[in-house]
Amino acid sequence: MSLKLITPDWPAPKTIRTLVTTRSDGVSQGAYKGLNLGDHVGDSWVDVAQNRTLVREALPSEPHWLKQVHGTTVAYADRLKELVEADAAVAREMNTVCAVLTADCLPVLFCATDGSVVGAAHAGWRGLAAGVLEQTVAVMAHPPEGVMAWLGPAIGPTAFEVGDEVRQAFVAKLPLTASAFRSASPGKWLADIYQLARLRLQHMGVMQIYGGDFCTYREATRFYSYRRDGVTGRMGSLIWIVGE
Repeated sequence: MSLKLITPDWPAPKTIRTLVTTRSDGVSQGAYKGLNLGDHVGDSWVDVAQNRTLVREALPSEPHWLKQVHGTTVAYADRLKELVEADAAVAREMNTVCAVLTADCLPVLFCATDGSVVGAAHAGWRGLAAGVLEQTVAVMAHPPEGVMAWLGPAIGPTAFEVGDEVRQAFVAKLPLTASAFRSASPGKWLADIYQLARLRLQHMGVMQIYGGDFCTYREATRFYSYRRDGVTGRMGSLIWIVGE
């Protein structure tokens, strides 16, 4: 089966490969219809396994899936032997596949401009506010000016309504992030998760930022969305360094 994938539009080194799935294709049914890669959302494990097999055919090795908890822990994918609790992964060895699952949260793919290290981060608002992107770049141990980031499919700025506590969590740490919130009603704001990520990345010195023009909530036939559907699947964003 030929999968309908998203190809990141960024000037990554030729040795870097990415794979970003949609909900198209796949064998899952019902609320999970399509290429659901999440094994923790109530879908049939048999169907999830078949979907992961379809994706695995396009990869150099088994991806290192994570037990994501909206935190800031970054795993060293090169060393992983089992499932770990983390929301990001970094790899330096060839053919080690970093992977995150999302359905409204923001997936961010990273690579060094010299192709020496890659990373993938799952950034829901809690993880983003707590510093998961900053921690990922820190673990990459590469100068921020030599790191590029691609912002994958996430809930768009016209659909992501949040409360005062979410806005305060960001503004308290970086006041200029106030520009990423637009008043929707008393105590409610429309948050631009892409702009929040850009501002946090730029603040740490990462200036080469791409992507950020999707909306998982609005594009129901293309993307899973937890906020839209509640019970739903998960999409994958994966990155690795090409090896022989």
